[in-house]
Order: sequence, then C-alpha cells, then structure tokens
Amino acid sequence: MPVERRRAIFFDRDGTLMEDAHYCGDPARVKVFPGVPGALRRLKQAGFGVFIITNQSGIGRGLISQAQYGAVQEEFLRQAGRDSVDATYYCPDAPGVPSKCRKPEPGMVLRAAEAHHIDLSESYFVGDKSADIECGRRAGTRTVLVLTGYGSEQRCAADFTCRDAVEAVETILATDEHR
Repeated sequence: MPVERRRAIFFDRDGTLMEDAHYCGDPARVKVFPGVPGALRRLKQAGFGVFIITNQSGIGRGLISQAQYGAVQEEFLRQAGRDSVDATYYCPDAPGVPSKCRKPEPGMVLRAAEAHHIDLSESYFVGDKSADIECGRRAGTRTVLVLTGYGSEQRCAADFTCRDAVEAVETILATDEHR
C-alpha cells in the first residue's frame, strides 16, 4: 500500500528564521525573528511539515565545534518552538569541499523527503540566499526568497519574494488556499 506523501516547508535557519550571527557558536547570540514561532505553528496547524535545512560551514572551517552548533540549535528550537519543527538537517562541509549536502546541492532536502514521505512538488523552500533558492529548485520545490539576512543583496529568480519569514508563511498559506 503506497504511503501518502505530505507537504512541507523547508527553511534556511540563519538570516531567515533568526538573525545571522556569523558562524554562531554561542547560544546567547540566538535571536529568533519576531513572529516566527507563531508562523511555524500556523504551518503545522495547516498540515505542513516544517524542516530546517542549514549549511554550517563553520564546523568544517574549524570555527565552531559540533557541540557549539548543537547548543545553538537547542536554543533556536527553544525560542522558535520545539514542537514547530519536525527535523533539522545541517551540512558541516566548508566551501570548495566536494559535498552532496552543501546548499545549493539538494542532498539535505532529498534526505528529509525520503525519511518523512514528502511530496516535493507540493512543498516550498524559504531562504535568504540564492543558494537556498537554487537548492529548492534543484529539489523540485517552489521557492521563497526573504529579504532578511542576505536576502536584499541576492539576485535570483524565486517563485515569491517576501519581506521576512512571517510574510513568506502568510503567502504560502494564502497560495495554498487558492489551489
């Protein structure tokens, strides 16, 4: 019997859901953007899976440890709402290292899709960098560029461009209602 596929929203973390603290290794520097916890809860209530897809090259570069990344992620989940995120996937690879997981490669999204039975054609990738948008495109999702973090500096063709993650969620939910 075939498994029913679910819809999901994949989010970049740094610069999209929280302030970009540049190789953040200190949980005290985690600041989730206003409105994000409520927006994530709304997605869950609408039946979407919520996943974090994040490059963490600071690990591969030796700037932060796995333990520091873990502590920062725990604080992010505490502020954002642990029950609002189904799973987090991170890639520790530094730029220039052959990698199937480092965005814009879609490896993390494809792993999440397989593990959580996600219909990528009914899903979205939300991020603040062109690598996020390209990752979503390569994985087969629709894409949303947010103008927080590095978003206002990016030149890429996302399906939607929004002021921030809260507006991205509102846009996704409104688009979903009109399908």
